[in-house]
Amino acid sequence: MEQFSPDSLTALSAEDFTGQRAGARDSLMLSANFRIAGQPDENVRVRNLSSGGMMAEYAAPIARGTVVQVEVRGVGWVSGKIAWATDGRVGVAFDNEIDPMLARKPVGKGTHTPVYVKPILTRR
Repeated sequence: MEQFSPDSLTALSAEDFTGQRAGARDSLMLSANFRIAGQPDENVRVRNLSSGGMMAEYAAPIARGTVVQVEVRGVGWVSGKIAWATDGRVGVAFDNEIDPMLARKPVGKGTHTPVYVKPILTRR
């Protein structure tokens, strides 16, 4: 069986993709608005999210270090930089940490029903 030489894999290393990563990543599938300065907002699919960054599907070419903003549901707009880009996916390193659990909270259908929508029941 033929073995590969490690010299042939020098173009990318694990360090290129992990950098200073810390913290657990939460795998999920949600939509987010993605903004690059001077371009219209685009909708992307977020594949995983952590307090320090995210991985999203983004097919257009984009350079490492590009400043971006992402609107994550439950969190709001977050600034960051492209940490890596390959095969239609990008990694974004956030400038400030977020609480990724906020993106998991249900939208609408809260447990509190406003008084004005409750039926008025009277006893006879």
